[in-house]
Amino acid sequence: MISNPVLNSEQKWQSTLKRLILIAFNIFLFLLAIDFIGYSFRLLNKDIANSIINLTANPFISLFIGLLITAIIQSSSTSTSMIVAIVASGSIEFSDAIPMIMGANIGTTLTSTLVSLSFITNRDEFRKAIGAGVVHDFFNILVVAILFPLEYKYGLLTHLSSSASNFILGADYVAQNSEFRYFLFTKPIVLFIGELVPYPVVLAISSFVLLAVTVKFLSRTLYKSITGGSREFLQKYFFGSPYRSFFWGIVFTAGVQSSSVTTSVIVPFVATRKISLKQSFTFILGANIGTTITALVAALFKSEAAVSIALVHLFFNLIGVLIFLPFPIIRNIPVQMAKSFGRLAMKFRIAGFAYIIFTFFLIPFVLISFNKEEGNEKETDDKIEESINKSVNPTDSLD
Repeated sequence: MISNPVLNSEQKWQSTLKRLILIAFNIFLFLLAIDFIGYSFRLLNKDIANSIINLTANPFISLFIGLLITAIIQSSSTSTSMIVAIVASGSIEFSDAIPMIMGANIGTTLTSTLVSLSFITNRDEFRKAIGAGVVHDFFNILVVAILFPLEYKYGLLTHLSSSASNFILGADYVAQNSEFRYFLFTKPIVLFIGELVPYPVVLAISSFVLLAVTVKFLSRTLYKSITGGSREFLQKYFFGSPYRSFFWGIVFTAGVQSSSVTTSVIVPFVATRKISLKQSFTFILGANIGTTITALVAALFKSEAAVSIALVHLFFNLIGVLIFLPFPIIRNIPVQMAKSFGRLAMKFRIAGFAYIIFTFFLIPFVLISFNKEEGNEKETDDKIEESINKSVNPTDSLD
């Protein structure tokens, strides 16, 4: 029986079209889940963002503010936009916002770590998945440990970003307000469903479930689309060398405009032995650079402070890449840390949950709350002292 080449070509085209539609739909659902998480947590914690602005004078607390906000809303792009708006309005100094950007880089890694928990029923897959999830965390934590003291002592990122923004712009732009950023066309859907289901806890739980399901489907569809299901193809063309996987990390992340998508999709690849943890790490390094491109483009239409903040994000990740990527020994440090944590999490499953709760929520929230109480006590003491001074010198109040 002779096959019809025209018919076969048409079938392949239809199959490709269906797969592309499926990929696009999965990406849309993933981004929708991210927005729902942010929306539901903002309803639960709507007063937090306004109450912590005054705490940014302490760089250490400012770091944890950026971490906590980004962990809550599940998007470093959104939290960076919020920080840009605050700086542009003059509410806080540009240099005070830089530790928040550093914290945002840590907070955004929560997504891939959450995705790794979906493999908890299989010991071996969970060990590899949790390692792939936390290697991004450990990298950003190490970079913060290096750059935070340099910024605190010498203002490294402040000088770099300010000089670069002055060179790029040449003059100040008129500041524009920046609102909460929703992906693509998700905003009407999120607001509509949010009004129908006015229960933040239900929305949050549903969002986490949707997140895990869409990532699994997305990674499976992308893997088959890119490689035809061939592990050898994936190894050869995308992860054949550290610099090749680094390049594709930049390209894919810039393409989908979300490091959460690309780094989370990598987790199932590592869990199912399609690629190694070491190979995934260089891809994640590229994703860290790719995720800054959208913010840079958007910032060009805002103030010089907005451009400077976007450049801080870029320089933070770029310096981290320059430290870790060229040197295999240094590059292996976060990988070995992640492998060790994976073995611990496989032995004690609760370790993964405890790590997420303590690192992304409990420690930052406790430190911020403690510092806030100290600030309130100081403000009360200042008011008492002011009242005493007025009572001693009543004529001062008439001036």
